[in-house]
Amino acid sequence: MSEWQIEDVDISSKKDSDGDSDKLETNEENVERNGVKGGLEKKKKKCGIIYISTLPKYMNVTKVREIFGSYGEIDRVYLQPTETGDDKKKKKKFAKHFTEGWVEFKSKRVAKQVALQLNTTRIEERKRSKFYDHFWSIKYLPRFKWVHLTERLAYERAVHKQRLRNEISQVKREANFISHNFEQSQKLKRKINSSENIQTSPPNSFLQNYHQRKTDREIFEENATKTNTTSEEESDRKTFLRNLFGQ
Repeated sequence: MSEWQIEDVDISSKKDSDGDSDKLETNEENVERNGVKGGLEKKKKKCGIIYISTLPKYMNVTKVREIFGSYGEIDRVYLQPTETGDDKKKKKKFAKHFTEGWVEFKSKRVAKQVALQLNTTRIEERKRSKFYDHFWSIKYLPRFKWVHLTERLAYERAVHKQRLRNEISQVKREANFISHNFEQSQKLKRKINSSENIQTSPPNSFLQNYHQRKTDREIFEENATKTNTTSEEESDRKTFLRNLFGQ
């Protein structure tokens, strides 16, 4: 075999080896892509959320997880507690009561099946159970995500805080109005008392010594009375002398 033939064989062997390596690389890339696609498909697996409109007394999150966990894998659970104004006043901590709830299943299909299967059925079949006389009221929420629930709860909290602010401001306005009216009434009472004290107080010395000038009529009447008294005195004197001397 000549040298040229040996070189051709080497070149062909190199090409074959290069082709095999390219095939291996492409196979690895395909495997990686398939793996990524499989991971994305797993991530894209949609969750399902059911809504429980009524919850009996003594029903809590652990009990809900225990009941619904037997049907499928549960992700998140939220129960709405009852709002009572007496909770802050009470010092003892009692068990919370819940009115409604949301349960998120990791499988959308399982959530639909649970809603169809358990709706309008007894919560517990045992007669001695606390929940024997209560029935499920469950509805599957299509196109509903957990983000929508968090947004709704945040909105309700904001509305509740705004309502409290409005009530507090209203109470403050009423208190200020009452205090202002009370101050005005106190000032009015002080003025009335001061005017009454001025009227009932005795006049001062200047008013006591002050005499108003008499009118002309009063002066004329006084003079007339004086002349009458003098004339009467003269007549009495004359009669006394006559009687004395016998004339």
